[in-house]
Amino acid sequence: MSSNLFRTKKIEQSILDTEEPEHALRKSLSALDLTVFGVGVIIGTGIFVLTGKVAKENAGPGVSLAFVVAGVVCGLAALCYAEFASTVPVAGSAYTFSYASLGELPAWIIGWDLVLEFALGTAVVAVGWSGYVRSLLDNAGWHLPDYLGGRDGATGFGFDVLAAALVLVLTAILVIGVKLSARVTTVVVAIKVTVVLIVIVAGAFFIVGDNYAPFIPEARAQEAGSSLQAPLIQLLSGYTPTDFGVMGIFTAASVVFFAFIGFDVVATAAEETKNPQRDMPRGILGSLFICTALYVAVSVVVTGMQKYTRLSIDAPLADAFKATGHPWYAGVISFGAAVGLTTVCMILLLGQTRVFFAMSRDGLLPRFFSHVHPRFRTPHRPTILLGVIIAILAGFTSLSELAELVNIGTLFAFVVVATGVVILRHTRPDLHRAFRTPLVPLVPALSVLASLWLMVNLPTETWLRFLIWMAVGCFVYFLYGRSHSRLGLQRKAAAGEEGKAEGSHGP
Repeated sequence: MSSNLFRTKKIEQSILDTEEPEHALRKSLSALDLTVFGVGVIIGTGIFVLTGKVAKENAGPGVSLAFVVAGVVCGLAALCYAEFASTVPVAGSAYTFSYASLGELPAWIIGWDLVLEFALGTAVVAVGWSGYVRSLLDNAGWHLPDYLGGRDGATGFGFDVLAAALVLVLTAILVIGVKLSARVTTVVVAIKVTVVLIVIVAGAFFIVGDNYAPFIPEARAQEAGSSLQAPLIQLLSGYTPTDFGVMGIFTAASVVFFAFIGFDVVATAAEETKNPQRDMPRGILGSLFICTALYVAVSVVVTGMQKYTRLSIDAPLADAFKATGHPWYAGVISFGAAVGLTTVCMILLLGQTRVFFAMSRDGLLPRFFSHVHPRFRTPHRPTILLGVIIAILAGFTSLSELAELVNIGTLFAFVVVATGVVILRHTRPDLHRAFRTPLVPLVPALSVLASLWLMVNLPTETWLRFLIWMAVGCFVYFLYGRSHSRLGLQRKAAAGEEGKAEGSHGP
């Protein structure tokens, strides 16, 4: 039984499956498209909100170093993703990589986790986008009725019509074609990056050197939280993370890591890339480098414009410009945030549907969802299903009830992919690798350790949520996936043929 749970799918078979006419996606993406996708999904509200919050509460001006630390952790994982995505150019990202190296059950677990994580993240982003747009509409004198503004503040019936509409429009764009999605994303990302650059360049003229002193404030112990809110490492070892000081930078890194989530979504588009062996590493590593540089620059500017102790938590960049007597920039930042969130929402939805599509093509989810549209060559069935579900979720659920994107799932994926690189180097040394992760097994080992460190710094309740999701996923796998697995059915059929052959040559 255990051998069935950890049966691996040959890479050659995974690539062969992508050539079946009914299940083949259109290859239309370039390295530039992938880089734009990466930048589009990584730069969201994090760069506009998280910078000030972490500077004020965890690291002071040293928040820029926290972004560097988080970028290094993601960079280690990105090197592993780049090797896998260029060697196994198949939709599904960490799910597909796990199937080739660790086995079917681990692949199912990570695929199940990513589908849920992307769904929750898409809904959260859609609700956040709706809030920005309502604010801009209010400034223009247009007011939506309370019952169409979402659950927050609604006394009776409440439906966030803007959030639901955004998800449905993006669903339609993704059904029509990933190249169209790339063009829309390129335009929106150009606007978003322009806004960020305006903030950096304009803000640089208002920097006051005294605001950087002290660059790394004196360390202080964090206040003890409840048993569920406390970091897991505190419950296990009694170690209490500190704010500020050198260790405060690492505490801050576990928080600002949230702003980097999304670069791994680029790997889900490997099957739709014209030259994945060359373009996937460029897209993954390029987008991560660009975003890390922008994050560090923004954090340096905002902590130089205003003393970190006076930064606001809700809108630090906008309020920093207001404090220097330039409120006009606040409107520009709000506009950039609203525009930018559309691409975050689209690419999270893209990543989710590709993982779902890959799992259904392998038979672990109903094969009905693995057929592509005859004209657009996109996985229209899972895209429509998941788009409608997320639109309903975003419309009827308040932002306070939608938990933050489950970051532990992404870190878990990092651990799985880094481990898989080492395993596949030993089990399939013959594979042609257009991109090779350097210093194996050192880099994968550092990636695993760094990811685990950030994981144990997450709240205990996040771990409980993760374990519950995994338990439900295992139940679904044993109820449906294990018996419908194409790999399992193929091996069973092959074993039956061998049995017949032995019987025909018997005495």
